[in-house]
Amino acid sequence: MASAEVAPFARVGGLSDVVGALPKEIAKAGHDVSVFLPKYASIDDDRFGVEPVDGAGDLEVPRSGREPVSLYRCPMPGAPAVTVYVIRYDPFFDRDGIYVDPKTKKGYPDEVERYALFSRALLEAARVLRLEPDVLHLNDHHTALAGVYLRELYGDDPLLSRAGIVFSIHNLGYLGTFDRELLPDLGFERERCSYGSAFEYKGDVSTLKLGIEYSDYVNTVSERYAEEIAGSPEFGHGLEGVLAEKRDAGRLMGILNGVDYSVWDPAIDELIPARYSAVDMAGKERCRSELRARCALRDSVEVPLIGIVSRLADQKGFDLLSEVASDIIDLGAQLVVLGTGQEEYHEFLKALESKHAGAVSANLLFDNELAHWIEAGSDMFLMPSRYEPCGLNQMYSLRYGTVPIVRATGGLVDTVQDYDAASDSGAGFVFAEYDSIEMLTAIRRAVRTFANRDAWVGLMKRGMALDFSWETSALKYVELYTKAAATRVPARRG
Repeated sequence: MASAEVAPFARVGGLSDVVGALPKEIAKAGHDVSVFLPKYASIDDDRFGVEPVDGAGDLEVPRSGREPVSLYRCPMPGAPAVTVYVIRYDPFFDRDGIYVDPKTKKGYPDEVERYALFSRALLEAARVLRLEPDVLHLNDHHTALAGVYLRELYGDDPLLSRAGIVFSIHNLGYLGTFDRELLPDLGFERERCSYGSAFEYKGDVSTLKLGIEYSDYVNTVSERYAEEIAGSPEFGHGLEGVLAEKRDAGRLMGILNGVDYSVWDPAIDELIPARYSAVDMAGKERCRSELRARCALRDSVEVPLIGIVSRLADQKGFDLLSEVASDIIDLGAQLVVLGTGQEEYHEFLKALESKHAGAVSANLLFDNELAHWIEAGSDMFLMPSRYEPCGLNQMYSLRYGTVPIVRATGGLVDTVQDYDAASDSGAGFVFAEYDSIEMLTAIRRAVRTFANRDAWVGLMKRGMALDFSWETSALKYVELYTKAAATRVPARRG
């Protein structure tokens, strides 16, 4: 399994949580799992026991010349049966940020070259280690070229050629596009990017498209998102036709992400002020009070606290929030936000906090502990995404008794059932259209229901009883791996 980020080694978004948790469950099911990621400067060797691989630590990876790459390894924390291999190439990965330069706040301009080298290096490492994989599981555009290299350049390799390729799309919005003039630096002729070829995407090249084309099976991280991206230009980003071909061939599926309850469970969470469960929720009251104190919010049991932990981006619905944020406060609610992203939303949230002192807390940073505090201390959790492949925070929220308010898209609608007062069913609040007034209406419903303590406690307990553990999803991945290993077909060439 290969990924640009893996928790707890390197974390940016939900991708890291998935690739940090899924291998553990696959190993529990009796399978041999190896995980590959780049050796970023932020990885703490001493903390994780990262050491050079004896006898196989130095590789030469073909690029413009042959680049010297070093190979390290360590056990996966909490799952020593899973080996994590860390590929070191300092010119590309010994940097302060993972995807973004913290000084310029912009993405690194050589992103494609960085992850192309990583993709080629992990195949070379697998050869040296004699891993002989049955399946190569690639994640998002960063690792997509490993599938292309495998099929194009390692087709006769006795150790690698028999591997099936599974390509997971965690977010189709990140396409990994680049100019065709870069192709020779990656090992391909620029003429490969011709109209209608696997290499061509709107006149450029998309590594994500190549990942789809060269895989045996494609999966996305929820069933609804698989339907959305193959069925509509709104969600398909110009790849809906390619994805529909995979779907029609029975090679596109959705597998809902799971939750690592060894990390996200208020009954055992050591990062929050007090632990609690559906049987004894007294600790949640303390979590709420201490969260408010930490974030300089007025403390009141009568006022619902709405939490957001998110990348601050249009996709996540912050354009909707910016339209009606003051109206939310006027409903008698408070708002605590954690995240970083587009500068316009940084400025918006700072201004909102200044305007509504004591009712709004804007925390414009990454803070894992505070993320846990917000899940435990909030009454509601807002996720008004324009699209959401899966989403994890709504599932975390359910376990923490923090009632989610979500838009009906992707994995959000797959995991959150809308509250119905008449039947006293459902565990959250769902709105359909991507519209700020519809979102505000859903929040108003939640605030009104919050005032009915018995109904609210019922909502909380129903959510806390839901099980989104990785065990079920991991078994579906095993089925997918079995198909990929047994029914591999030649990739479409172009």
